[in-house]
Amino acid sequence: MSDLAINEYFPESSQLVYGCMGLGGGWNPNGYEAKDVKQAQEIIETCLAKGINTFDLADIYTFGKAESVVGEVLKQQPSLRNKMIIQSKVGIKLTPTHDVKSYDLSPVWIKSALEASLKRLQVEQLDVLFLHRPDPLMDLDDTAEMLTNLQKQGKFKHLAVSNMHAAQIAWIQSAIDFPIIANQIEMSLAHADFVEESITTNMKEGCNSGFPRGTLEFCEQQSVQLQAWGCLAQGMYSGNLPDNPSQAQLATEKLLKQMSNRYSSNPNAILLSWLMKHPIGIQPVIGSTNIDRIIQCTHANKVELSREDWYLLFETARGQEVP
Repeated sequence: MSDLAINEYFPESSQLVYGCMGLGGGWNPNGYEAKDVKQAQEIIETCLAKGINTFDLADIYTFGKAESVVGEVLKQQPSLRNKMIIQSKVGIKLTPTHDVKSYDLSPVWIKSALEASLKRLQVEQLDVLFLHRPDPLMDLDDTAEMLTNLQKQGKFKHLAVSNMHAAQIAWIQSAIDFPIIANQIEMSLAHADFVEESITTNMKEGCNSGFPRGTLEFCEQQSVQLQAWGCLAQGMYSGNLPDNPSQAQLATEKLLKQMSNRYSSNPNAILLSWLMKHPIGIQPVIGSTNIDRIIQCTHANKVELSREDWYLLFETARGQEVP
């Protein structure tokens, strides 16, 4: 798959997506400050200058403050809106603003959450609306009717999902006339179940894979773009090892440093290039608020890992050779 599926809808979309989860200050319902808006502005401008034009949000990120600070930046610099692809998610209710953490894809909640996001972002329309997680209590027909009405009203251009398997996507798609264009799921060298699922077919080890079988293939067949959250493994291999790292983690960190020298790059770029080499055309969602690290990530487009190095990284991270 040489081209990104999402390019059918957004030909100008960057392969790297900036994840705004860390913007707006801490994860609390308190207000944001001027410094938070300044940080968001600097990050947005850096991303655009380095070729990242797709920005990923959710109504829950820092309890809505991530959307708010991005909205303040757009208010101050309206010309930026035409340079940005903005996607956001609805469907999760967090404590302490709600009595219990839960998922809600009911028509009433989707409508209210989406309108609240648009207000915080100070825009009239999302480029992509994501359904954040599956809601076991969702009534498909009612939800589909509301999504159809909201799209007709111009509240969002395109629909996507997050953390869903093939059957869930197909189920939702069966009730709406417009396509689901993306699925955002956790994928990284440290969370490589999407690879394990494919190589452990007909093996007991395959039962331990957390990645739902057939989802990768389904998404490619249906032109559903895969976006990878957690793609840098929370910095595990690039300076943020756990307190008691495993031998595999230590070996992977060492190998990444060696490959960084060999490819004249850096560990973050190598990690992303490992994901991007997969022929399905994964869009990594990077969430760092460190400007230098963001810039390091943009070097991933310049790295073309050999097949042998791709497998070497995978085997080192999994702690044993492939079957």
